[in-house]
Amino acid sequence: MSEHAADDTVPEVDESRRKFLIAATAGTGAVGAVLTAVPFLASWKPSESARAAGLPTEVDLSKIEPGQMATFFWRKQQIYVVKRTPEMLASLSAHDAQLKDPKSEESTQPDYTKNDVRSLKPEVLVLIGTCTHLGCLPKTRFTPGDATVMANWPGGFFCPCHGSKFDLSGRVFEGSPASVNLKVPPYSFESDTKLIIGVDTAPAKGVA
Repeated sequence: MSEHAADDTVPEVDESRRKFLIAATAGTGAVGAVLTAVPFLASWKPSESARAAGLPTEVDLSKIEPGQMATFFWRKQQIYVVKRTPEMLASLSAHDAQLKDPKSEESTQPDYTKNDVRSLKPEVLVLIGTCTHLGCLPKTRFTPGDATVMANWPGGFFCPCHGSKFDLSGRVFEGSPASVNLKVPPYSFESDTKLIIGVDTAPAKGVA
């Protein structure tokens, strides 16, 4: 049998089919590479357990003006960070007799914030922004003398759900449904302008 005759018995190659198979094989390989890469990339992300444990939240204090509050999230909780003015701080000692827990003896805060201003640095207030009554979000009412809140209002927080009132250290006023002060989360300062929520620290020197 001639060489030509032998070639006649070989089916003709379908070039379009061959190209399709090559493309399909390459596509399968690409998908496999992507599927392999996904677990690898995922390994660089925080796990769900790590998120639940509460990864630290960084706050740039330079972006908060004196007298203003900014909100952040840590452990799925809203965190209030207030940069208090000297006037705000001066108001704190004038109404202890109107508070349920003026010394924060029955309330929750780290030991290093169990002081007259409930903070490491007097000008920076850090609170968990959840009312200790039924978990609503208190609103800022920083303007002193706001009679819509109460007579002789010194400034602070007002919960719109059931009327609990808190001063500029998160301490609860008598007559409020909430029984204890707003909670203070663990936190520390990495620098004068960088606050880390979720990382404990030693007490700041000079804070009474």
